[in-house]
Amino acid sequence: MEQQYIQNIRRGRYVETASLIYNLIEVFISLTAGFLTGSSALVSWGADSIVESNSAAFMIWRLYGEEKGISDQEVAKRKKTALGVLSGAFTVAALFILYEAISKLISGETSSMTWWGIGILLVSLVINPCLAWAKFHYGKKTNSPSLKYDAIDTMICEYQTIVVLVGIALVQWKGWWWADPVAALLIVPYVAWEAFEAGRDAWQVDIAIHADDK
Repeated sequence: MEQQYIQNIRRGRYVETASLIYNLIEVFISLTAGFLTGSSALVSWGADSIVESNSAAFMIWRLYGEEKGISDQEVAKRKKTALGVLSGAFTVAALFILYEAISKLISGETSSMTWWGIGILLVSLVINPCLAWAKFHYGKKTNSPSLKYDAIDTMICEYQTIVVLVGIALVQWKGWWWADPVAALLIVPYVAWEAFEAGRDAWQVDIAIHADDK
């Protein structure tokens, strides 16, 4: 049973590694395309992908520790640290998206179309549900709330992908210049909620109760 548990932890880590690699690809393409075309929605989506990358990196760090058999106290420390960093990253991302979107609404700047940006969004429509399913599957296998929580984050990213695609479509085919920054603003409540939840969960992690664990 112990060996099976470790194997599932390792597979969960492999899934998070795949998630990290893919999210870094998302960041590079979406931010490059977003800044070149002036798309607030793409830039905002890329900023959230940075947060997703951080989430995957800290999950890898935590799962690797569990795989190597670190103490319960150390696991709790890693969980608290990871959640605290994520809360801060989500907060910064939400503020950045607000600034970017409001600036575009005030200036009335219209974004142009980029097939690179649309391409990575369409690929993400397929990749993200697969990653979310795998994270939830191994989260259930290992009874890990963090993995299942990260699966929910990935599905939120799927929602954001749909919002950004709709925003770009309205700009290009309807000429509604404001649809792009509005699409970015629609992402903010979800990023802000993730910041709150991660911060709350970090606060609730009690390292002291594991002080005597070996």
